[in-house]
Amino acid sequence: MRHGMVWLVAAAAALALVACVRVNVHGDRPAASSPPAPAVGALRIATYNTSLNSDVPGGLLQRLQDDDEGARKVAAVLQRVRPDIVLLNEFDYVADGSAAALFQTRWLERAQPGGGAPLHYPYRYLAPVNTGVQSGLDLDGNGTVGGEGRDRGNDAWGYGLHPGQYGMLLLSRHPIDAAAVRTFQSLKWRAMPGAQRPHDPATGAPFHPDAVWAQLRLSSKSHWDVPVRTPSGVLHVLASHPTPPAFDGPEKRNVARNRDEIRFWSEYLSPGPHAWLCDDAGRCGGLADDARFVILGDLNNDPTDGAGAHDAIIGLMEHPRVLRMVTPRSEGAVEAATRDGGANLAHRGAAAHDTGSFGPRVGNLRLDYVLPSVGHVPVGSGVFWPRSDAPHADIVDGTDHRLVWVDVAVGDLARD
Repeated sequence: MRHGMVWLVAAAAALALVACVRVNVHGDRPAASSPPAPAVGALRIATYNTSLNSDVPGGLLQRLQDDDEGARKVAAVLQRVRPDIVLLNEFDYVADGSAAALFQTRWLERAQPGGGAPLHYPYRYLAPVNTGVQSGLDLDGNGTVGGEGRDRGNDAWGYGLHPGQYGMLLLSRHPIDAAAVRTFQSLKWRAMPGAQRPHDPATGAPFHPDAVWAQLRLSSKSHWDVPVRTPSGVLHVLASHPTPPAFDGPEKRNVARNRDEIRFWSEYLSPGPHAWLCDDAGRCGGLADDARFVILGDLNNDPTDGAGAHDAIIGLMEHPRVLRMVTPRSEGAVEAATRDGGANLAHRGAAAHDTGSFGPRVGNLRLDYVLPSVGHVPVGSGVFWPRSDAPHADIVDGTDHRLVWVDVAVGDLARD
C-alpha cells in the first residue's frame, strides 16, 4: 500500500522513532520476547551470526544431518522472528548448495521446539569466500607458509581451517537477481584509498613485505551487493562479515583490516567514480546514488567498547545515506550484562543495544547490524534476546550472537 492511513501512521511512527544511534537511546520501549508480525506494507530484514560452521570440510553437512542442538535453536529463533530477508553469517560455504538446502528442508521447514510454524525461503544466495583459501604467502609473519591448524588458517586469505569456513548465506522470500549480484572477494586491500597498512610498532616498518602487501585481499570473507526484487522494487542487500579486531600481534593487522572492511561500505555509498572499487567481474564503481539498500552483517565492531577502531563503524552509521533510527535493543542484553559482570562493568555503551555475549574478558558487545538507507520508514526493530524468565529464552544460546531485526516500510524503491 502506498497511500491512506497506513502511510500516515507509518510516517508519524518514523518521526517518533528518530534518535541518535551512537551510544544511548532514551525512551525506548522494552522489547517483547517475540516480535509482532510486521505492519502491512513493511519488510522485516534481519542479520544473524548462526555459528553453523565446522573446523573440518563437510562438517557442517554432518551437523545438519545429525540432531544438532545449535541448528535446532537457530532454526527456532528464525521461526520466531520470521524475517522476509535474513543474512546468516558463519554458515559454512558448500559450493553445491547442499548445506543451505538441508538447513531449509530439515530444520526451517519443520516446526522446532521453542520455535514457530515452519518457515520457507524460496530464494537464497551463496558464493565463495576467502576464509580457509590458502594464499601461498606468509601472511602472519611467522617465517613459514601454510602448515597445520592455526598456522594454516593464518596464511589463508581469510582465517579459516578449510575453504568456505565461516561463510555467508542470504535467505529471502522475494526473488534475488543473481545476474546483477556484485562480489568483491578478490579486491586488493592496497587498492583502497588510505588503506591502513599494518606496521611493526617497534621498528615502524611495514608488517607485510611489499610483495605480500601487493597481493593481500581486503575481504576476510567477501563483500556482496545482492539486489532483491521486493514487491515495491529493488533493495540492495550489502552483506559482509569483517575479521574480528583480535587474534593478531602488536602490529594490529586484524584491527586495521576490520576498520577497512567496514570502511569499504562507506566508500561504496559515497559519490565519485571509484575507479579502484572493482568487483570480481571487473565492473568498477560504487552503488548508484538513487539505489535503496540495507547493510547487513556481523561487522565485529562496537561503537564504543571492545578492541575495534570505533571510528569505522560510527562513520558508517553516520553516513549521509544511512537512515538514523532507534537502535535495536533487548531486555535480555541488559539482564545478561548485569548478571555476567566482568568486562561489562567497564563498558560505556548501552547494554540494551548489545547483540552477543562473548565471555567475562570481552563482555557483551554490539557487533551485528541492520542499517537501512535513507528513504525507508522504520516501523519496528529489536534484538531477539529475551530475559531468562521470558518465553523462548532457552533458544537463544545456539550461538554467541543474537538475531537483529528491523521492520521498514519500503515505499517507492528505486528500480534498476
